[in-house]
Formats: sequence, structure tokens, C-alpha cells
Amino acid sequence: MVLLIAILVAFFLVPMPWSLLVLALGIAGEVGEIVWGRRLARRWRPRTGAEAMVGQTAVVASACRPTGQVRIHGEIWTARCEAGADPGDRVSVDAVDGLTLVVSPGAE
Repeated sequence: MVLLIAILVAFFLVPMPWSLLVLALGIAGEVGEIVWGRRLARRWRPRTGAEAMVGQTAVVASACRPTGQVRIHGEIWTARCEAGADPGDRVSVDAVDGLTLVVSPGAE
């Protein structure tokens, strides 16, 4: 976008010797924008999906003895809790096994 504006300004509004400078600045701005955007994209990787829930706290929706359901981030997931947990208890997500969360009681 910056490059297109620089080309239009360079050819229609700026006299000839300065138009090359405007065009060079537009190209440099475009390259800088691309480099900056790529660095941000690498740094801010989105954390989504089931793997992002490891370490989060969930609330038991139906008794987990050893399988049941938990609510996490407004969604209900199938969970497995070897120690057992009752509805309303807070549990910690330890791992993900397919689409089943492995949880343990005692989360704060």
C-alpha cells in the first residue's frame, strides 16, 4: 500500500529529480513494514487448541470417576481424573489425550 502511494506521488506530484527520492523512500517503507510484520508474527504465536489448555484450571461439570466432563473457557470437554472429582470441584489440566483432558484435583 505504501509503495503504491509513493509511486503515485512520485509521478504526478513531485518534480523529476525528487520523484526518485520519494519512490526510494516508499520502497524502503514497504520493506520495513514487511520485516516488522514478520518479526511480530513470529513472536506472537497464537496459542489455541487443546494443547493450549495444559496448566489451566477447569470446573468439573459431571463427576469424573475416572471419566466425566469439565468446563474450561466456556466449553465442555471429556476429562479423565484418576483420583476422582465431584461436580463443582476445580481441577488442573495436566495433559491432553486425543480429545480427552487428563486432569488432577486440587487446582486453585
